[in-house]
Amino acid sequence: MSLQLNTPPAEEPVTLDAAKAWLRVESGNDEDALIAALIAAARARAEWHTGRAFVTQGWTLWLDGPGICFDIPLRPLQAVTSVTLHDRNGGSTVLDADSYVVDAPGSRVALKDLPRGLRAVNGIAIAFSAGYGGAGDVPAPLCQAILQTVSSLYEHRGGDIVPTPGSALALLAPYRTVKF
Repeated sequence: MSLQLNTPPAEEPVTLDAAKAWLRVESGNDEDALIAALIAAARARAEWHTGRAFVTQGWTLWLDGPGICFDIPLRPLQAVTSVTLHDRNGGSTVLDADSYVVDAPGSRVALKDLPRGLRAVNGIAIAFSAGYGGAGDVPAPLCQAILQTVSSLYEHRGGDIVPTPGSALALLAPYRTVKF
């Protein structure tokens, strides 16, 4: 299984102005590029920690071999845009939407029939979108965790490895994806 990002988020859930205010950075743009990069890094770290996409993103999940039901590893699942089967001979078939069922709340896709003759590696490609929507739709605790992480990264920007602050981890904890 592997994930491929096709469409990155169009915006960050925390604005540059909000981060600068949080950091108490005076107006001006001397450090805007740095702070913008820290926002993206903090968002990516928080998304990895929670197993979620915050702002809408487009992904492809590549799966090996046959199967019927597949977990989508990023939540919240918005939509499955296509399911493509790749056969051993190099051909591919895009399934009709009637050939599979999408369980958005459960973040999974179930094929109605077991596919046969798939290539052993990356035989199934599921294209999907995940995220809460736009930047304004991201829950406030997630944005607060991003700000706290940005602050820590900004303060320790000398090349040191900086762990995610405990206060940010506490804010992220209720959003972690848990497998049962």
